[in-house]
Amino acid sequence: MPEGGGFYFQVRPDRTVRLNDEIVASAEKPLPEDWYSTDAWTEYGLKFIDEAIAAEKPFFLYLAENAPHFPLQASARDIARFRGKYRDGWQRLSERRHRRQIEMGLIDPRWQKAERPRDVPDWDDLSEKEQDRFDHLMAAYAACVHAMDRAVGRLVDGLEERGQLDNTLILFLSDNGGCAESGPNGKSIGDPTTADSNWYCGKSWAWLQDTPFRKFKHYNHEGGIATPLIAHWPDGIEARGEWRRRPAHVIDVMATLVDVCGAEYPTEHDSNAILPMEGTSLVRAFADEAPPRGPLFWEHEGNAAVRQGDWKLVRLGGKGRWELYNLAADRTEQHNLAQEQPQRVAELKQLWHEWAQRCNVSPDGRPRGRK
Repeated sequence: MPEGGGFYFQVRPDRTVRLNDEIVASAEKPLPEDWYSTDAWTEYGLKFIDEAIAAEKPFFLYLAENAPHFPLQASARDIARFRGKYRDGWQRLSERRHRRQIEMGLIDPRWQKAERPRDVPDWDDLSEKEQDRFDHLMAAYAACVHAMDRAVGRLVDGLEERGQLDNTLILFLSDNGGCAESGPNGKSIGDPTTADSNWYCGKSWAWLQDTPFRKFKHYNHEGGIATPLIAHWPDGIEARGEWRRRPAHVIDVMATLVDVCGAEYPTEHDSNAILPMEGTSLVRAFADEAPPRGPLFWEHEGNAAVRQGDWKLVRLGGKGRWELYNLAADRTEQHNLAQEQPQRVAELKQLWHEWAQRCNVSPDGRPRGRK
């Protein structure tokens, strides 16, 4: 498909969906009425696995769910399951989530929870109608997540039925934090159980989703980049239900798979040099050992960050001021230490610019070649 979050029920009139170069959906070729993308990705994933088993070959399946990307769309039954569960509002729910995170040992109680953004209203100041609308928005989001969870369960069950579960490494992760796009009010155009609707949960609920972190998707503060990674591999990982607190990055997925498969990463393709892998295999982390870990880097539309050990330098926009945080003491990025430690800022900034040059990243977030 040509876009990551374009549809759940039907394809937009100006888009097409292809499978092996064959058009399976378009304006002239609509999908079945009961078609839902989250279910379809799992269905075709299992077909792919069956093809690999029949060919007696190992398989690599990259299952890129569009859920819960906007526009939020789900069945009426799934949305109804969550209606009313968010009527206590983002402030009280954020406090409860924070307490639970501390109780579970996920969050250090020393870290100060990010405050509610100024443009996010006090829940108690909203009218009954407004509260009901916001509850409906979050219920639609939760329904998308629930449908994805159900689909992942079917994939896991399918692997087990085929005798492939124990020897398959499953890595489950998200690519960003809560999405604040469409602002504090979110968006609720049309019926979220239909293909022509356009729903966004918005900044108010994104603040709850990112508890206790600061900022959102799009940014390189922890609220935009801190996401969990779940690893499941019974034949390859002895640990069961344990936490690993060492930092990792999506670039480590490639390095891990190359390591696990005993593959050799190429140095060139068609006589063109290939940049070396930037990531680190997580196999040692699975065994609770410390893998070698160099600095980690981020850039998205001018927003930038570098982390070395517990120190993180982060910037808002291509011309923003660099901020410095010690994540061991202040993971929620509430106390900027840039003025107190200018030498560390300069060193981390230099590391970031060296990486940007090496990996062809524009220092100000603009595509290379533009002025």
